[in-house]
This record gives sequence, C-alpha cells and structure tokens, in this order.
Amino acid sequence: MDVVDVEIAEDRTESSTCQGGFLRLRRLRLRNVYADGTRSAPYACDVMSRAQVDAVAVVLYEVSGSSHGPRRVQVMLKEGIRPPVYLRKAKSIEHREAVPVLKVLEIAAGVLEAKDAGPRGIEQRAADEAHEECGVAVNASKVVDLGGPSFPSPGVTDERVHFRAVPIDVATAGHAHGDGSPMEHGTRAVVMDIDEAIAQCRSGAIPDMKTEIALLRLCDAIGYLPQLRCFRDDLPPDLAARYTTRGIA
Repeated sequence: MDVVDVEIAEDRTESSTCQGGFLRLRRLRLRNVYADGTRSAPYACDVMSRAQVDAVAVVLYEVSGSSHGPRRVQVMLKEGIRPPVYLRKAKSIEHREAVPVLKVLEIAAGVLEAKDAGPRGIEQRAADEAHEECGVAVNASKVVDLGGPSFPSPGVTDERVHFRAVPIDVATAGHAHGDGSPMEHGTRAVVMDIDEAIAQCRSGAIPDMKTEIALLRLCDAIGYLPQLRCFRDDLPPDLAARYTTRGIA
C-alpha cells in the first residue's frame, strides 16, 4: 500500500525519559583535560545514541557491457518514508523545502546487531539489508569493502557507518518486505544509472548524504569516472595515468 501522509498519533515526549526509546539521549557536562594537567570550565554536551551504535550502508550495483564496447553502471536504491524528515513541515525553518519530503531515495542500510560480530559480520548484515530493503538475495561472500567508516554527524551522535558494495543483477529485485514495522510500509526498489543518481544527490532530489558518499566511493572502486562518464581503462594510457582509483577486490 502506498503511503501518502504520516500523522502524529501520540506525542510522548513530555512523559518519556532520555533512555526510554529507540534512541537514547545523554545530557552531559564535560571538561577538556589539557596536556599541562589543567581543565576547562564545564560545558554542556548532548550525545544521541542507540543500543546498536554502528550501521552498514551497501551499494547494490551492476556493470553491464564489456571493455570492448559501451559499459553501463546501474545502482539499485530503495525508496521509503522518512518521518523525521517529513515532520520538518511543522517547524519554523527559514530555508524550508518547497514541498515536504515524505519519501527518500537512498542505498540499503541498517544497524549492526549483536549477531553481526566477528569476521565478515558487517558483510552478512549488508547482505541481509539488501534482501530486506530491496528484495535482492545476496551472498555475503560477494560483499566488498568501500573504505573506512565515517561518523555522519559527530557533533550530536556516536553512530558510525561502514560502507560496502556488492554486484547484483538489477533485474532480480523482488519484494522489499522490510522489518515488519509500518515505517517500512511501501518501501520499493528503484534502479537508475549511477550518473543520474549522483546528479540527483547533487541537486537535492536524493537528500541522503551517505548515498552520495557511497556512490562516489563505488565509482572509485570500480574505476568509473562519473565526471567523464567512462571507465579509466577506456582512456588513452597517458590520460588514464592522471586518474588514480583504488580498485575493488
């Protein structure tokens, strides 16, 4: 069923504690400790967290064609509702969106759970999220690392995001069954050329920061140059030498 609106059924803010929900808020007073042993005056610092601190974001992609002809890079994103973004419509914001954003296109992602500990645990979680959010069956052994993790908003949250990628057949998308929560009702897979996806990130049509970062990391990993719309090995050797890509395992 397509979701067209989200309404507040109950606001439990006033009756809840900082530790009572999915997100936990620590209201702290901190002091800096300096090299000479002195300390700063106390200052306020709020830290938003959750039981599962880290997350994984995975780019599902397909490279079609061959080095002997035109190649095409497509990515599979998922579209779903994002209530926190949509509820901005009720706030007084100077530079607000022309139209409230209810649905967001983004790459598949999810929090790391206790069972994801140990070697290849992140890769297994990436595979699980690909199936849950895009309906694609992925072998965890095919998931590859896209570089070091990042903190999306280190001033307010301790969340860290790990970036991964996995090649798929974009025609195999099935039903995105989600995690059972109404927040994932109406989630669907969307396939587009990577150039278009990057362009939409830059224009704000895809307003998800991790998606833009992951798409650009994928380009670097597979040797695709989005600014030229070709692969590095499509270029003459002297020109290709100007571009460094990290390669992908």
